Amino acid sequence: MRERVVLFSLLVLIAIADITGCRRAGEWLIRDDDPVHGDAMVLLMGGISDRVLQAVDLYNEGKAGRMIIVEESMGVYKKLEERGVRIVSNTAQVVNAAVALGVPIDSINILQGDAESTMTEAMVVRDYLVNDDKTDTIIIVTSPTHSRRASMIFTTAFRKKEMPVYVISMPSKYSSFDSDHWWRRKEDVQKVLSEYVKIGSFILAEKKWLK
Repeated sequence: MRERVVLFSLLVLIAIADITGCRRAGEWLIRDDDPVHGDAMVLLMGGISDRVLQAVDLYNEGKAGRMIIVEESMGVYKKLEERGVRIVSNTAQVVNAAVALGVPIDSINILQGDAESTMTEAMVVRDYLVNDDKTDTIIIVTSPTHSRRASMIFTTAFRKKEMPVYVISMPSKYSSFDSDHWWRRKEDVQKVLSEYVKIGSFILAEKKWLK
C-alpha cells in the first residue's frame, strides 16, 4: 500500500509540472462554497490567526450560532507540563482569541479528542453530532490549501455512518496563500505539493481506514 501511495504521489507531481496544470494546481485545492447558513461551525486546528479571524467573521455575520473545536493533541508538550512547565495549548489560544474578538464562551463547544489529524477531528465531530437531529449542515473553517481535503474527509466520515449532514467549506480569506501564483513563494510551493501528496494518501489508503 505504501508503494502505491508513493507512486501516486510521484504521478501527481509529474502531472502538476505541466504548465497549465501547474497554474491551476493551487486554485483546485481551494473549496469555497456558497456562504449559506449552517447549524454549526467547525473551526479546524492547525493554523491559528487566519482561521480564527474567518470563524469570528462568519459568527458575526450570523452564518452559524455556535462554534465547535476539537481539542488538539499536545504531543510531547505534555512532557513539559509533567515537569512543571506551563504551556498554553493551541486550542486554548484559539478559544481565547475568539472570545476576545466577541464570540460568547457559551457559543463555543470544545470537544475532547486529543486530535492529531483532520481525520480525528472529523470522527470526533461526527460522534458528537450523531444524536443531534437538529444539525444537518456544518461549516468547515480552515486554511485555503487545506479546504478541499478537509471537505473530503468530513464528507466521507459522515457518509460512513450514513448521517445526512451537509458539509460547507469556507476557507479563510486572511491567508497569505496566492493560488494564482503559488509557485513564486517557497512556502506556497511546499503547501501545494504537501496537500496533493496528502490527498493521494487519503484517497488510496486513509479513506479505507476511516471508521
